[in-house]
Amino acid sequence: MNAQVRRREFITLLGGAAAAWPLAARAQQGEQVRRIGVLTVFPADDPEARAWIKALLQGLMELGWVEGRNIRIDDRWAGADHSRLLALANELIELKPDLIVAAGGPAAAALAGGTRSLPIVFVQVVDPVAFALVRSLARPGGNVTGFMHFEPSMVGKWLEVLKEIAPTITRAAVIFDPDNPASHVYLRTIETVSGSSAMQLIPTGVRGAAEIERAIETLAREPNAAFIVLPNPVIHLHRELTIALAAEHRPPAMYPYRYFAAGGGPDVLRHRFE
Repeated sequence: MNAQVRRREFITLLGGAAAAWPLAARAQQGEQVRRIGVLTVFPADDPEARAWIKALLQGLMELGWVEGRNIRIDDRWAGADHSRLLALANELIELKPDLIVAAGGPAAAALAGGTRSLPIVFVQVVDPVAFALVRSLARPGGNVTGFMHFEPSMVGKWLEVLKEIAPTITRAAVIFDPDNPASHVYLRTIETVSGSSAMQLIPTGVRGAAEIERAIETLAREPNAAFIVLPNPVIHLHRELTIALAAEHRPPAMYPYRYFAAGGGPDVLRHRFE
C-alpha cells in the first residue's frame, strides 16, 4: 500500500468518525471554538505519527473544522514511557474536550477507563474487544468507537506468505509485546496456522531495545530461520533498530507496516530475489 493511499484512507476514516460525533453535529452553531484531544503512544518527533496528525487535521478541514478558527487541538505524546499514559489521559479528560482521538490500544484503554461520557475515537488498535474498549464488534455500545487496523486472521496469512516465498524456512520467531493483550490474540491465530505449515514458531516477547536486539541476533544464528513482527507500539518505537539488525543479519522478515520495508528492512520478496 503506497503512502498516498494509506493517507487517504486514514483521512476518510477519521473524518467519518469525527462527523459521526456531536462535534460535527454542532457545526451550524457558529464559530465557537471546539476542543479535540489527541493521545498517542508515540513520541512527538515520530514522523509516521506526525503524518497521522496531519491527516487528521486535513480530514477535519475538509469537514469545515479549521485549527485556530473553530477547533483547538490539545495533544499528548507518551513516547516510550507508557507509564505516563494514564496521567496524560487524565489531563485530556479534565479539559473536557468535545472529542478525544486515541492512537494505539494502550492510549485508547487509558482514556476509556477514565470517562464514560466524552466521545472517544480510536485508531491503530489491534483488537478493541481485547482492550475492553467495546463489548463486541457487532454491538460496541458506550462512548467509544473507532477502527481496527488488522483483522486477526491476517496474521495467519503472513505466515503462509512467508512459507510460500521462502520455502526453505523451518522456524520463525514471532516478535510481540507480552504486555499488549491484543498480541496474544494474534499469537494464538498464528500458532493455529503454523500447525498446517510445518513451521516451528518461536514466540519472542520484547519490551524494549535490548530484548529486540537479543531476539534478532539469536535468530540469526539459527539455520533456515525468519521472523515475523506482530503489530505493537514497542516495535514501532524501535523500528530503526529492528530495520538495522534485519539489514545486518538478513533473515527473511514479515512486517506489519509498509514503512519497515520502505525504511530499508529486508523483506521476504527482497530475500528471495537477491
